[in-house]
Amino acid sequence: MNYKDMYQMWLDGEAIDSSVKAELRALVSEKEIEDRFYKNLEFGTGGLRGKIAAGTNRINIYTVAKATQGLARYLRATFKNPSICIAYDSRNMSDVFAQTAAKVLAGNGVKVYLYESLRPTPMLSFAVRYMAAQAGIVITASHNPKEYNGYKVYGSDGGQITDDAAKEILRYIDETDLFNGIKQAELSEAVEKELLVYIGEAVDKAYYEQVAALVVRKELVKEKASELKVIYTPIHGSGNIPVRTMLENLGFTNVQVVPEQEKPDGNFPTAPYPNPENPQVFSLAIEMAKDVSPDLIFGTDPDCDRIGVVVKEDSGDYKVLSGNQVGVLLSDYMLSARQEEGILTGKDTIIKTIVTTEMVRVITEGYGVGLIDVLTGFKYIGEKIEEFEKTGSCNFVLGFEESYGYLAGGFVRDKDAVIAAVLIAEMALYYKTKGKNLSQALNELFEKYGYYKEHLISIEMEGKDGQEKIASIIAELRDNAPMQVGATKITVAEDYHLSQRYNRDENSIESINLPKSNVIKFILEDKSWFVIRPSGTEPKIKIYASVVGSTEAAAAEKLEQLIKDINTLLNL
Repeated sequence: MNYKDMYQMWLDGEAIDSSVKAELRALVSEKEIEDRFYKNLEFGTGGLRGKIAAGTNRINIYTVAKATQGLARYLRATFKNPSICIAYDSRNMSDVFAQTAAKVLAGNGVKVYLYESLRPTPMLSFAVRYMAAQAGIVITASHNPKEYNGYKVYGSDGGQITDDAAKEILRYIDETDLFNGIKQAELSEAVEKELLVYIGEAVDKAYYEQVAALVVRKELVKEKASELKVIYTPIHGSGNIPVRTMLENLGFTNVQVVPEQEKPDGNFPTAPYPNPENPQVFSLAIEMAKDVSPDLIFGTDPDCDRIGVVVKEDSGDYKVLSGNQVGVLLSDYMLSARQEEGILTGKDTIIKTIVTTEMVRVITEGYGVGLIDVLTGFKYIGEKIEEFEKTGSCNFVLGFEESYGYLAGGFVRDKDAVIAAVLIAEMALYYKTKGKNLSQALNELFEKYGYYKEHLISIEMEGKDGQEKIASIIAELRDNAPMQVGATKITVAEDYHLSQRYNRDENSIESINLPKSNVIKFILEDKSWFVIRPSGTEPKIKIYASVVGSTEAAAAEKLEQLIKDINTLLNL
């Protein structure tokens, strides 16, 4: 069936609301009609994510209902008396999509635990484990612009579903008729039948208690937390209450919130791209800092799984740290704190993704602890935590990725900005007692280990043509791997789709023991590297570049040249 036929089916379908049909009839661009209907919104291990609008390739109550019907059938076929937890963030339609999912699940006899108000994604991960549910859903598009929303599915371990589970759920989704194959129950009916239970404060309290237990230097925090001056922005998202509650519980009472960004608002009026990776989201906080003079500024994204940190440099200017830099600071801080407390062991392990800074490798080597690389995506970090708990092989200390995601503890299985906020506040407090700020602490690490610099090139390629171009660029690199980039020789090529590592100096091929993924990494003779991959959640191709130099100026020069060489190589 082509896109025109599907478009007409929506116009004719009795199940489609008249307002939705009016929206579709108002479309005048044939390209827009094609993009909305040429395929179904893709369901994978990240669930669904797309623009909010009518159409099979958009997120709306119909595509959410269809996905949920497939999920319900999967749960009924896989588990006896399955249950599921549902949370949602501050995005437009998040509450509606959460209620739609609850209605479909209850209509299929699956017990639903639903939050009554918005919560961060990591608190959904916690709830799944706490309630011993078989699955979880969170309605969020993380840090995407206001036009987007999403539907993320979690397994019983509190981590995002595995590739195998996603494939099985997709099979059930594909078998579902969007127009007459969906069962739904009214919420009031579901409550009466005890198929819908609203999650109460007891779950929040249990989560807060476990977060508090992660503090390493407990006496320091107990005695001096009130001395740390913090500016925090939830960027119109779900972090406002849990982050502030957690900080206050620990004694960090000197916290001021950016007033213009405090309240939940899915239109993100002060931050069109509500991503803490984007320095512009901190402009109001930095302006506020001129009067407040804080020790620390940080902000969380709409679903509060990512956190960005702003520090004051010796020059007096404020700088947004990169995700890699915060990860390096946290890694060194937590290992040094554990060492000081006498609890550091050789089994302690940090987990990072393959596109995350290699600086953490030399840090872990210095402390004599482990470092494990996983594919991009926090679910892979969650899987390793599960493995550690089952085998006792390693002790999980910290997991992080360059895109501002961090996690400690085993009670959540996704990146958690509430946990990160607590650990970052503890770290900033510790350095303050030593007469340093985070910028100075980071510079000391650079002096000790070398100046590592990273850069992300993210190119948006929307629509069918964009997806085809992304696939073509990566296929060309795979089929005709370059021998050098610019004037620098490529010594190792890692193809994660073929699960092979080619060492050109040794003329050898090794297996890569990770799940297959459409990712290629090139390592250069000077220890620089770059990775190219399609985004799993956005219509983008992403290129990660990294260098190390003996000085900051040398590293900056190397990175600038590498970026130029990559652009030339890929004809960007």
